[in-house]
Amino acid sequence: MTGDDTAQLFYLTLLGVALLGSVLFGFRGRLTQAAQQAAVWFFIFVGAVLVFGNWDAVQRAALPRQSIVTSEDGVMIDVPRSRDGHYYMRLAVNGEPVDFVVDTGASDLVLSRDDAARVGLDPDELRYYGQAYTANGTVGTADVTLDEVRLGKLTDRGVRAVVTEGDLFQSLLGMSYLQHFGRIVIEDGHLQLIR
Repeated sequence: MTGDDTAQLFYLTLLGVALLGSVLFGFRGRLTQAAQQAAVWFFIFVGAVLVFGNWDAVQRAALPRQSIVTSEDGVMIDVPRSRDGHYYMRLAVNGEPVDFVVDTGASDLVLSRDDAARVGLDPDELRYYGQAYTANGTVGTADVTLDEVRLGKLTDRGVRAVVTEGDLFQSLLGMSYLQHFGRIVIEDGHLQLIR
């Protein structure tokens, strides 16, 4: 839990205590009714905290994901922009679903340590000889080759990628993978990859 998360939790707890105190003060002499109202507000408060704490997951579940259209002209992947301004895609890496954020500024397909472990790589056994320069500083990287990366009916084998030694909030779909597409179009809140 980060310092921001702790501060938000503290703020929400104070808000809940203030609401509970105002309910109890307003219902002096009617404790049964006050207890019922407090219970209702408590559950509303807990629900709001849960939604707020998991907003990214709720948002991604509620918003549409990528769609894949196959025609005689080829395959087009259409990805709607998320509310946070990013484009998120799900690919199967070595048979395991992995969520990526599309990053045209990243040179490589970059796996987080957690995603690398899920797709059958052991992050502790990798050799982090490379370096990547991020907004948070320099991190070590290990070059790997992925047996298979699948996006709908498109399958690429022997895909070059890197695994970061440091913490990465989500795997990145960089240009080493995106260059497999003949056209990349970003327009009207949609990213379209065409092959």
